[in-house]
Amino acid sequence: MESAAALLTLAALGHDTRLAAFRQLVQAGPDGLSVGALRDVLGVPPATLSAHLNILRAADLVQDEREGRVIRVRANYSRMNALLAYLTENCCAGATTCGPTTICIPTEKAT
Repeated sequence: MESAAALLTLAALGHDTRLAAFRQLVQAGPDGLSVGALRDVLGVPPATLSAHLNILRAADLVQDEREGRVIRVRANYSRMNALLAYLTENCCAGATTCGPTTICIPTEKAT
């Protein structure tokens, strides 16, 4: 990840509602949440959530998919992991024993 992309991504997360939305989507796993369910959890008006989701989309932190009349929103785990890797790439001067190095790989829920 380049500095400009990291700045865009961090700026998108730099608002309490957007950060809360992204964290809810990460917690939801690969199935994500419908926009309505996310709105209910966050307790924000539809237009407000739409504006925040547009900023998260522009930063490539979320992706959505239409399912009939429902729009399902999912966290972009690869973008999140790229940001974490960028932020920690020089951790402890590159020592291999420094801090956590795991990435988040969501698994499908059992049906």
